[in-house]
Amino acid sequence: MRLFLSSYRFGAHRDRLLDMVGAPGRVAVIPNACDAWPAMWQGAVTSDLGPLRAMGFRPEVLDLRDYIGEPDSLARRMAEFPLLWVRGGNTFVLRAQFARSGADLVLPRLLAEDALVYAGYSAGACLLTPDLHGLETSDDPGEVEPTCGVAPRWDGLGLVDRPIVPHLDSPTDPDGFGDRLAADLRARGVPHWGLTDDEVVVVDGDKVEVLR
Repeated sequence: MRLFLSSYRFGAHRDRLLDMVGAPGRVAVIPNACDAWPAMWQGAVTSDLGPLRAMGFRPEVLDLRDYIGEPDSLARRMAEFPLLWVRGGNTFVLRAQFARSGADLVLPRLLAEDALVYAGYSAGACLLTPDLHGLETSDDPGEVEPTCGVAPRWDGLGLVDRPIVPHLDSPTDPDGFGDRLAADLRARGVPHWGLTDDEVVVVDGDKVEVLR
């Protein structure tokens, strides 16, 4: 299993992502954390395509809404790409769209087979944690039902063993959500990874590193 989990895009470690993937090629961009914000959706997608292209990747949008109830088709489509890029937004909306499309079952299988690298930032990183409780102070679970037609889920995919708290001391989090959540987890003795926008968690097989 190869994971590149960041607070904001590549953090300060884009070279490490390239090392994990090898030569840059096709990448599937999954933008569904932004589905609750249709007026912003295309702009959010475009803002990620440019930096990926600048690194030599060939990004293609993979919209999970096109695969609702079709996990086999989604599995075949995901397997075409050596890299999945899952952007930030609302973690609860992203979790719901993973469940509705079957991506929450497809992705763990592909990662277990080492068929691709998963790169996710902010919501795309938090999705892989065991539990989404605490993120409601930043991401609104109330956006799930009107956007996805289902109730919010509070379980993550459990592909890493602890919470990820993005945007510590960050201009992308002017309200200080990340710092408050990290302080709460520390006070309760909950192991977690708190990340500034430069920092990245890398999982490569059995090896886990936090790149500062």
